[in-house]
Amino acid sequence: MTRTGSKNVVVIGGGILGASTAAHLARGGAQVSLVTAGELADGASGRSIAWLNSSGDRSAEYHYLRLLALDRYRTWSARHPESAAYLRFDGALKWAGAGESFRDTFAFERAGGYDSVWVDRADVAAVAPDVNADAVAAEGAIFNPGEGWVSLPDIIAALVDEALTDGARLIENAGEARVEVTDGTATGVILGDGTRVPADEVVLATGPAVPAQLAALGVSVPDATPAAFVLFTDPVEVEVKTVLNTPRVAVRPTPDGRLVLDADWAEQSVVVADDGSLTVPDDSVQGLLDAASEVLAGHPRLTAQRVGAGLKPIPGDGEPVAGAVPAIDGLYTLFTHSGATLGLILGELAAEEILTGAPSLVLTSFRLERFGADAEPAAVGTGAWAPLVQK
Repeated sequence: MTRTGSKNVVVIGGGILGASTAAHLARGGAQVSLVTAGELADGASGRSIAWLNSSGDRSAEYHYLRLLALDRYRTWSARHPESAAYLRFDGALKWAGAGESFRDTFAFERAGGYDSVWVDRADVAAVAPDVNADAVAAEGAIFNPGEGWVSLPDIIAALVDEALTDGARLIENAGEARVEVTDGTATGVILGDGTRVPADEVVLATGPAVPAQLAALGVSVPDATPAAFVLFTDPVEVEVKTVLNTPRVAVRPTPDGRLVLDADWAEQSVVVADDGSLTVPDDSVQGLLDAASEVLAGHPRLTAQRVGAGLKPIPGDGEPVAGAVPAIDGLYTLFTHSGATLGLILGELAAEEILTGAPSLVLTSFRLERFGADAEPAAVGTGAWAPLVQK
């Protein structure tokens, strides 16, 4: 990328978005400080199902961004052979619940050229031998051969190692950091102990904390962040490769032979106390274990190792928020659901915008301005890009 000159950038957030942005900035020649409240990956990135996909019905712009995101993971895989331990593209299988059908979903995916295969129940074993075919909907299922999963703590560690090699510094366990704003410009970051870290640019990538941190600066972003949890099992004896998205449970493997489980119904059972603490009912934990055993071949006995509960970042309209904060010069933010899928590409595009000063056309639809911020969004432009963003 072409740079306008070396910049001193502080990135707040030790999840996949912060780590990716810091690594791309350092690779591009910036002086980078990555600031984390606690340890790396101890927030939303440490409790993500981390399914890599562009599955289902979504806007053309969002679908295109996710396809770019999958491309970057494949590039990472090719350049980092060791990542085969924590980054896999063994496909994903999904099917509809009672009284529902995925035929329209399949038609939508195929119409957009997405790699989507309809599989009859009798043929499930041929594409996903780790799945109990009897649990699949009578109409069949959708198999997406190009989808996969990533262990975010592992790739975050690799990204941060690359950033450090390129001269970045890591400030862990800094407590709740806040953006310092002077005369409408972000000038640095104040750590939890009061230490000031000066900056030419600040990137706010703190997951579910972004809306509140922006609100403290007088900037509003619609927020649909819910309480959620994922369940990590003890190691299982059977080999599971396929990511499963079923009516009662989502399943993906981990590098150490465990499984990660979640489900919308289970998330809705989380009890949020007045002090913000979260309690996950035992019935929900057992329900996920039972549901996962039911959809896996051989019905393995599953036991819980730990529950990862917290807030799941989701913008108010469900689509990513990425770009400069119009009201505050020098402040950039990333706030999104599907941070696992988008992690590499959003970090790359954010770094490029910061280093070059040129807005990315890919991010035009995802800027804060769409919520009525003070500035006008960047122009989409014409030519080859235009057909890709038509709805």
